[in-house]
Amino acid sequence: MTQSDNKPVVGFIGLGLMGQPMCRNLLKAGFALVVHDHRREAADELIQLGATWAPTPSALAQQCDVMFSCLPGVAEIEAVALGADGLASGARPGLIVVDMSTINPNAARTIGAELAARDIDFLDAPVSGGEIGAINAALTIMVGGQPAVFEKVRPLFEKMGKSITLIGDIGAGQVAKACNQILTGVGVAA
Repeated sequence: MTQSDNKPVVGFIGLGLMGQPMCRNLLKAGFALVVHDHRREAADELIQLGATWAPTPSALAQQCDVMFSCLPGVAEIEAVALGADGLASGARPGLIVVDMSTINPNAARTIGAELAARDIDFLDAPVSGGEIGAINAALTIMVGGQPAVFEKVRPLFEKMGKSITLIGDIGAGQVAKACNQILTGVGVAA
């Protein structure tokens, strides 16, 4: 599915502190946006701005070309991507799932492999920059995945971040984020 101007239809799951401003930036850029969160009221402001609500991850996947998630941990990502009524159950072949959460690299690889078995592309793309970076579309985005898939998603990343780097295969984004966290911790300790 694409909009009449050939822009992809974008989905977003996880409308918290980081997800809300990332969604606002995608809407400002003119992308059709379909949203879902376990708390329906988290979507109210975005719907007022033009987003469409999907009642389940599966329903969201049916409507989108590219789907982002920004969730607290592995259990939530697995449930949204692979669980009952999850993304994989509603996805068309060729859907691109981009997880912007910070999780274990091995978990990202496992989720990526399970989605690939269903003909769904996956990028792990954790971010740095906090809420202010998300609000100002100035996030640092560290990506793991296939170069061709990364290039398809790059125009969307550019609406959310300023420094966007393909690090390597699936899981590499998470490794880079872990290194970033260690360096930040050392800087704070110094």
